[in-house]
Amino acid sequence: MAELRHSSSIGSRATPSPTAAASPLSSAAAADDDDGRDRYPRDRWYRSYFQPFFPTEDLHRSKISIFILVAVAFAVVISVSSLVKRLNAPYLCKKDGITLHCPHVKEPPSLWENPYSATTSWKSCSERREGIISDLSAENETNGYIFIHAEGGLNQQRIAICNAVAVAKIMNATLILPVLKQDQIWKDQTKFEDIFDVDHFIDYLKYDVRIVRDIPDWFTDKAELFSSIRRTVKNIPKYAPAQFYIDNVLPRIKEKKIMALKPFVDRLGYDNVPQEINRLRCRVNYHALKFLPEIEEMADLLVSRMRNRTGSSNPFMALHLRFEKGMVGLSFCDFVGTRMEKALMALYRLKEWPRRFKDGSHLWPLALQKRKEGRCPLEPGEVAVMLRAMGYPKETQIYVASGQVYGGQNRMAPLRNMFPNLVTKEELATKLELDGFRKHVTSLAALDFLVCLKSDVFVMTHGGNFAKLIIGHRRYMGHHKKSIKPDKGLMSKSLGDPYMGWATFVEDVIVTHQTRTGLPEETFPNYDIWENPLTPCMCKT
Repeated sequence: MAELRHSSSIGSRATPSPTAAASPLSSAAAADDDDGRDRYPRDRWYRSYFQPFFPTEDLHRSKISIFILVAVAFAVVISVSSLVKRLNAPYLCKKDGITLHCPHVKEPPSLWENPYSATTSWKSCSERREGIISDLSAENETNGYIFIHAEGGLNQQRIAICNAVAVAKIMNATLILPVLKQDQIWKDQTKFEDIFDVDHFIDYLKYDVRIVRDIPDWFTDKAELFSSIRRTVKNIPKYAPAQFYIDNVLPRIKEKKIMALKPFVDRLGYDNVPQEINRLRCRVNYHALKFLPEIEEMADLLVSRMRNRTGSSNPFMALHLRFEKGMVGLSFCDFVGTRMEKALMALYRLKEWPRRFKDGSHLWPLALQKRKEGRCPLEPGEVAVMLRAMGYPKETQIYVASGQVYGGQNRMAPLRNMFPNLVTKEELATKLELDGFRKHVTSLAALDFLVCLKSDVFVMTHGGNFAKLIIGHRRYMGHHKKSIKPDKGLMSKSLGDPYMGWATFVEDVIVTHQTRTGLPEETFPNYDIWENPLTPCMCKT
């Protein structure tokens, strides 16, 4: 399938030739021919018209003045036209290297909302349109069936499902409902139907891709799909283009009729597939993949309790705090802690990642470099200082979405001291209310996902699929709600400077994070569609 790409062209401005530019100057000194005819009839008209107003010796000078006035007027018209066009253009931040430049707005800054002009410039446009004619071929004309294992946690699985639908569309194949593979960390055995609304998923995509709930009855050896190498397409490169599937995967599906694809995490690119395929992935992510009604209802209940904790309606912040033991260990960053803590963490890293740990001697300079580059998770205390510098008061209501924080209550103390109105879902809901969700860890993760999605402000502290999908989804909803992505490099530099005063620190934090709140941002090659779905999943209003 040919790749569809948008391109822009820059028109060239026509310029007069040197001869044409010089002719007005040379004409001032022109003389008549011997036969009495004027060599330059245009000068004769010019002199006859302007003679009453200018002396003959000033004609040359006045011609230059008129020419300059015409040029200035022309430039003014172009400038005004360009300005009007720019004012009417949708709000869009543009990147210059790693710096993001956003249009200036007259609106006063708000702690809880992005500028109004940014929220009305773009609208979502990947939803299913009613009344369209499906381009799907007849069921007996499908090229075959594909079967995938969606690996990892909930959000990694979500991305895999979106990609599976897109790949099925690319190859005109039928998708068997994906299996959510048991995660090695969470040890969860959730099925697709335990977390997502299957009927809605299949019905919403019926005009795009044919999806079946189970392996066809005519395929008797179903266990073979899970074990047989002959029935598995392996070695699919990361971020593969659409053409790779057409050239390498489709022939095997046509031959075998049913094929399993694995592994299937990040196995489809972003800017090397047709735009309609990217739009389909957004349709799956934002419209087709809905959690079960009971999960949606419980999440709405948690959001309602967050908004009414003070007895009256109030905005609230959702904080995705990535500071679990596994994240701290995998980051190989150094954190404030006791000598015993550091020794135990070194043993943990040696056990879990022996090849990377080696003897540990190289880790200290590596940790310093990573922190300088902003690649280390923010500690709870660092998050507290950052939020206070942004202007969030002590009374701010904060919902914390996280696993077990490394260091426990001692590590959380600075954050709780500065923001005492800090709660988790376990504190908002009763044990009985949550018991029904505990049998599937992904159900609890889904509750956190929905509360973060619906919060007034979302703050991430480290990368990952959870934060990426939340920020992208909130952008798709209209960029209205703030999604703060901290500049961890700035935080490291500022907090490590013993001579920086509080006022200077506050100014740096505010200025730097003005453009890190989920504003409409232009896309670029190899951009991540899950974090920035602006194009092709959103359109200018």
